[in-house]
Amino acid sequence: MASTYLASKPRYEILDGLRGVAAMIVVAFHLFETYSKGPVFQILNHGYLAVDFFFVLSGFVIGYAYDDRWNKMTTWGFFKRRLVRLHPMVIMGTALGALLFYFSDCSGFPLISKTSWQELIMMMLFAFTMLPATTKMDIRGWGETNPLNGPAWSLQWEYIANILYATIIRHFSKTMLAIFLVFAAFLTLNLTMNWDVLNVLQTRNYAAYTVIGGWSLTPDKICIGASRLLYPVFAGLLLSRINKLIKVRAGFWWCSLLIAALLVMPRIGGTDKMWMNGIYESTTIIVLFPLIVSMGAGSNVSGRSVTVCKFFGEISYPLYIIHYPLVYLQVAWMRSHPDAPLGVHIFVSISVFAMAIAVAYACLKLYDIPVRNWLKKNWLMK
Repeated sequence: MASTYLASKPRYEILDGLRGVAAMIVVAFHLFETYSKGPVFQILNHGYLAVDFFFVLSGFVIGYAYDDRWNKMTTWGFFKRRLVRLHPMVIMGTALGALLFYFSDCSGFPLISKTSWQELIMMMLFAFTMLPATTKMDIRGWGETNPLNGPAWSLQWEYIANILYATIIRHFSKTMLAIFLVFAAFLTLNLTMNWDVLNVLQTRNYAAYTVIGGWSLTPDKICIGASRLLYPVFAGLLLSRINKLIKVRAGFWWCSLLIAALLVMPRIGGTDKMWMNGIYESTTIIVLFPLIVSMGAGSNVSGRSVTVCKFFGEISYPLYIIHYPLVYLQVAWMRSHPDAPLGVHIFVSISVFAMAIAVAYACLKLYDIPVRNWLKKNWLMK
């Protein structure tokens, strides 16, 4: 049997670093979200757009890494490489969520106290497969497709993107891909501008004129997830194929500043002119995120920036996929101590943030890298 292992190409270090910047903002966003009265009032208001930025990065990197390798690599070989890269930490994040599950029991998670340890084990094993849980399988009360580790929903959609790329989209010419992106951009606008041409978004009044959603197997969340996935991922793919990159001096720092500004931007238009927020998010996803990726990929990095990009890049995926079980604990603590002094709440949140980084780094060094190296040697090369 021919080897399916292919040596990795040189990495875009700035893109790795930008992924880490966005991942840290996501963690902070979720910690603030515990105290939020809703999307309009959320601090670091657009932190959820980091998912859409991750999708653009993924599409660009997939195109760069694999587009010219299909004469040496089978479809199954591609899937194996993606599983080796992504799945070990999927298992770790889910296992951590199971380990901490009962510690997050509170009024915010009404099903935890009703869940037996046998049901918990069965859900953990099911979630290891990355198959999405139905709402009837929920054991927490939030309707997540992985009730042990909520952010896994975006990885489930990314797996779908990988399948679409390997089986269909990779065969598209640049022209066909551009035409497909027009349709995908329409889906983005349908979501952000609340057009609802499919008549499935009526239940999301709390998040109208945003892209918030995608983590449940309900018609509205499926529509939202697909809409959030298709344009960013395949815009990144087209960007890698066109290869018209923008070189910027101190590119990492400028791109990091732009990403941070876009993700922490306060809600646009408030509750009176919500359509303004829709314009902001559609412009950010359709235009600005691809532009930032083009700037990052086209720029050079040197000096201390290399070290920063390397660390941020290494920790980005582990941090994203393991932080939410710790956020569940923060939610439970907040619900149990609503009258604690403000300083105590701040201390707890900062501690959870620091703990998430420490746990992510430990998982990277002690688990993810060794497991991936073993899989490369014993699975990919056979």
